Parts: sequence; structure tokens; C-alpha cells
Amino acid sequence: MSNRKFIFVGLLISALLAGGASFYANSNPDGLEKVAQDIGFIETTKDNANSDTALADYGVKGIENERLSVGVAGLIGVVATGAISGGLFLLLRRKNPKN
Repeated sequence: MSNRKFIFVGLLISALLAGGASFYANSNPDGLEKVAQDIGFIETTKDNANSDTALADYGVKGIENERLSVGVAGLIGVVATGAISGGLFLLLRRKNPKN
């Protein structure tokens, strides 16, 4: 399998998982939130400074359909991660001394 085909298939699988399967992720609170509930100080928490941004709370602001909102946020995450890691790879790769 060529490198381009491998990367394309990997991105396709990542996009399908992020766009489709992310809605089914566990909705239970994470560890810190669970401890805050158990100990009883969850009521004293404050919103994050980024809580009103476009991608806050695992969704896309302005998309009313929750399933679509979570899926689009997952796709944006895959594209952003791919772009950043691909850019870093191109920037940091070793140059071929034969050229």
C-alpha cells in the first residue's frame, strides 16, 4: 500500500469514527467532575473562560441537532489534528542528503 493511500485510509477511518461514533461516547462525568460531585463542591465551580467559544462542550455552537453538533466537532478535531501534525511532520522531517 502506498503512503498516500495509507494516510487517506487512516484519515477516512478517523473521520468516520469522530463524526459518527463520537456521539456514543460515555456521558458520565470525568474524574475531576466526579470527585467534585462526591465531595460536594460541584456547585462552587465556575465556567471555563472558553465556555462560550464555537467548540465548547464537545459540540459546535449554533448547530441545534446534538448528534450533528458533536459529529461536526469531532470532524473539526480530526482535520485540525491532521493539519497540525502533517505540518509539523513536513517542517521537522529530515532532508535527503542525496538531493
